[in-house]
Formats: sequence, structure tokens, C-alpha cells
Amino acid sequence: MTRQLNLNAFLHDTGHHEASWRHPDSPAERTFDVEFYKEIARKAEAAKLDGVFLADIPAQVASTPYRASHGLEPLTLLSALAGVTERLGLIATASTTFNEPYNLARYFASLDHISGGRAGWNIVTTYNQGAARNFGLEDVPSDEERYARAQEFVDVTTKLWDSWEDDAVVVDRNRGHFFDPDKVHEIDHVGRYFKVAGPLTAPRSPQGRPVYVQAGSSNEGRVFAARNAEAIFTAHQTLADAQAFYADIKAKAAALGRNPDHVKVLPGISAFIGETEKEARELYDAYNALTVPAYGLAQLEKLVQVDVSGLDLDQAVPLSLFGRAGNVLDNNRSRKQVVANIVERERPTLRELLHRLAGARGHNVVHGTPVQIADLLQEWFENGAADGFNVMPPAYPQLLDAFTGKVVPILQERGLFRTEYAGSTLREHYGLPHPQSLYDAREPLAAAN
Repeated sequence: MTRQLNLNAFLHDTGHHEASWRHPDSPAERTFDVEFYKEIARKAEAAKLDGVFLADIPAQVASTPYRASHGLEPLTLLSALAGVTERLGLIATASTTFNEPYNLARYFASLDHISGGRAGWNIVTTYNQGAARNFGLEDVPSDEERYARAQEFVDVTTKLWDSWEDDAVVVDRNRGHFFDPDKVHEIDHVGRYFKVAGPLTAPRSPQGRPVYVQAGSSNEGRVFAARNAEAIFTAHQTLADAQAFYADIKAKAAALGRNPDHVKVLPGISAFIGETEKEARELYDAYNALTVPAYGLAQLEKLVQVDVSGLDLDQAVPLSLFGRAGNVLDNNRSRKQVVANIVERERPTLRELLHRLAGARGHNVVHGTPVQIADLLQEWFENGAADGFNVMPPAYPQLLDAFTGKVVPILQERGLFRTEYAGSTLREHYGLPHPQSLYDAREPLAAAN
């Protein structure tokens, strides 16, 4: 089969535009209604999307009552969605800084069993100070400390998910053996951050392990992703920037002995879709007209760690505020680099910058006809910038409907996206191999990761 796009729907209550809940068509009252998310999941599966993805920060991010943030816990919600879907992947965010490996390994193994092999883990280290205070810390650990803990965390969870070999469960009623004790292993991990005996309480899940996903493009994040991730969610505004990231990640993965085709790069795309260019632009402007500047300013300062309180809304944003953040070699905060590059390229006023970021917090926000959106996705896909996309509708459900009902059929007609699922697991949707257990007595599988 020829190479095809991977497409996820990124769930975000009423939509990714910060003012989506204020729109007259918004189902804002259903933000915490599980039936609302079930409806979205069914739509995503009907369109044959690879999966749905939930971000999460274990803290109330906004300091104002303007908008709720990350309300429902991802694994709980996705377990509910597993019951109303059959093929759709279910990707949940969970922090390595504010969890323990054994508990998290059980949670994701359970989701993978419940869903029949559709779980993915978006691995984050979380640098939100509010989250730190919710877990008894005065501040988040340093970047170096968080990523060192994250690597050991992934190593431990991998051992736990592998602690039962694929054929360990035998259910031999005659011998009285439910499992083969020679194929269930204590992991006896002792490291800098964790001491875990194992094995896991549940047998190996249908995928062997949940799909490893990573979001972020900082220098530390790229190294971590190249070593561990099987899918990477990232933010880019231009084809050239996306191509540079794509080439860098694939090269880093290959240098570590990994198959670059088993590392899927999926930029975020947030599309305002209209029957005409004029209609799409008017839709974009209508949502931006609903924004509250005070909220946007607070979000901007948290996003880039820069004080903009002294700027007038209609004053051009000085590039000097961002220091060397636009330089890829000085990229400690990937989203700060994205914003700095917008300022350098477009020279917006502060108001214009807030509107650029209101749609998807630094991800690529576009407006156009279904053909124009499909053309953009195809251009990035065919020119070394993306293996697919994390689709971030500015408003749910209407702009998801526009994408699945108008853009996806064009991609299918061009042979760029499936018309039916070929497999039943998230690994199969992404074209990833079934990983062999670390404890399997057979010879290791070649290029298993």
C-alpha cells in the first residue's frame, strides 16, 4: 500500500479557539457531559480517523474565570469512549513528573485491554507551577531533572508492560495453571528515581505496549522523542520549519538505531473551513471578535514566559522581547520559538498576535476552502514535513464536521487517506510493529522499535 496520512482529532471541550465556547452555536453547557464526547468519538471513527487525543495538565491553568481548562481526566474519559467505538485510537496525556510508573502502567494497560488494543500514551514532563503545588512541590524540577526522571519512568513502564510475555496466559485447567510462571517476570528495577519490583498485575495488552507519543519540540524534547516516541505531536507555522523538524527527528532516530518510518511526525492543524475563501475568513474573524484580551495576554505570558504588560494592544510586538528564542539552537521552550518566529516573520501588533494564538496556542491556524485545506495537508505530507496531522478544530462539533465531511473525502479521492480501517489497533493504524517483550526468551526482533 502506498504511504497514507495519519489523522487524529485533538479533543478540547468546545474547540481549540479560546473563544469557541462564547459562539452562539457552541455546546458550552455540555463541556463536562460524557455523551458530548461520545458523539465526537463516533464522528471521528465514522471518518476513519486514526484516533482521538486528549491533552492534560493536572492544574487549573487559567487564572481567570474566562475558560475552564483540562476538566475531565483523560484515561477515565477515554475508557468511556472505548465502549462506544471499535477501531478509533485513544491517546491520553499523563505526566512522568506527577505520577508513579507502576500505577500509570496499570492504567494504560487497562485501557489497552478495555479497548482491544487502541491505547496511546502522550508522555509529558509538565513544567506548570500550579501542577507542582498540587503535588506538594514549591516549583517544578529543572528541565534536566524532569527529562532524566522521564527517561527512567519510560524504562520502568516498558519493563512492566513487558513483564508478561505475549503467550504467558495459558488457562490450563487440567494442570491448574492460569499462566506460565516462566513467562511472567519480576523486573527488580532499582534506579535514581524509582525502585519497582514488578511484575504488572495484568497480562501483556493487545498491542504489547500502548503507542508511545510525545508532544513538544524543545531541544530536550527532541532527544527524548527520538529515543522513545512512536508518534510526535508538534507545532509549526511554515513548511520550511516543519521540514527542518521532520528531518532532524528522523535523523536523530536513525542515529539511535531506530527505523525512522516508525516515528510518525504529526503537526497540529486548526482549520476554519468555508465554501469560499471569503466565508472562511469571515468565520475566522467572527471567532477572534469574541476573544477577551485580558485572557489572551495571560495565556501569552504563560506560553512564552515574557512580560508584555507594558505594551499597547495596537503596538507592534518588539522581537527583542524574545531574546534568542527564534534560534533553533537556543530552543529550551519550543512554543516560545514558534511565537518568536511569528513576530519576526509577520511583525504583528499585540492584538494581532493574540488573535493568531487564540485559535490553537501556537499551532498552525489556517482558513480556506476544503480544497485549499486538503492542498496544504498534501503539500506538507509529500514534501518531508509531516506523516500526518493532529487535527485541532477551532470549534466542536461544527468544524470537526466540516473537516471530516468536506476535507477528508478530498484526501480519500486523492488516495492520501483510508476509506476503511485495515486493522483494529492504534499500532496497526500507524503502521507500527508489535514490540517483542524485553523478557521474551526468543531472539530479539530486528528493528522492533
